[in-house]
Amino acid sequence: MKIIGITGGVGAGKTQILEYLNNRYGATVCQTDAVGRKLQKKGTKCFDAIVESFGTEILDEKGELDRDKLAGIVFSDSARREELNGIVHPAVEEEIRKKIGKEERRNTNLFMIESALLIETHYDQICDEVWYVYVEASIRKKRLVYARGYDAKKVDDIIAAQLPKDEFMKHCDRVIDNSNTFEETQAQLDEIMADL
Repeated sequence: MKIIGITGGVGAGKTQILEYLNNRYGATVCQTDAVGRKLQKKGTKCFDAIVESFGTEILDEKGELDRDKLAGIVFSDSARREELNGIVHPAVEEEIRKKIGKEERRNTNLFMIESALLIETHYDQICDEVWYVYVEASIRKKRLVYARGYDAKKVDDIIAAQLPKDEFMKHCDRVIDNSNTFEETQAQLDEIMADL
């Protein structure tokens, strides 16, 4: 089984690329954010540890984590972000390693781990290759404002909290330029898959 890590800044279009790889090549997709969200549901160990660290003011009226409030804290304070990552990332990695074991037993050919923090959280160590999805920052900002309804300050905070392009490039085996039409991106992906 090939394990491919796929990373890139927020708004780079990683999800659309993963959908294409799943539909066209039968890739099994694992998104660390989705795994993390599941592990942070009310009543889990992660949830309890987060509330213990950040207090009950980060909860919504149902007693679940208010992700916007938490994001507001961690994207503007790197020490608090490290604290949250220290709680969530080890649990996510453990869960992903279990998923990899399960997929190996199923004889899966291609397992994709998607994470904006793939390099920082050292998933590159469990991947056969790491792919970087590159999109110019100005295009990513537009996508996030229009598609996700984020305000400009939130977008700037998130982008500032992520690795710069040259850092991504240093750690990645392949670069996918997703700045233009998706047809162009598909052509790049087909070429990579033929090479694999």
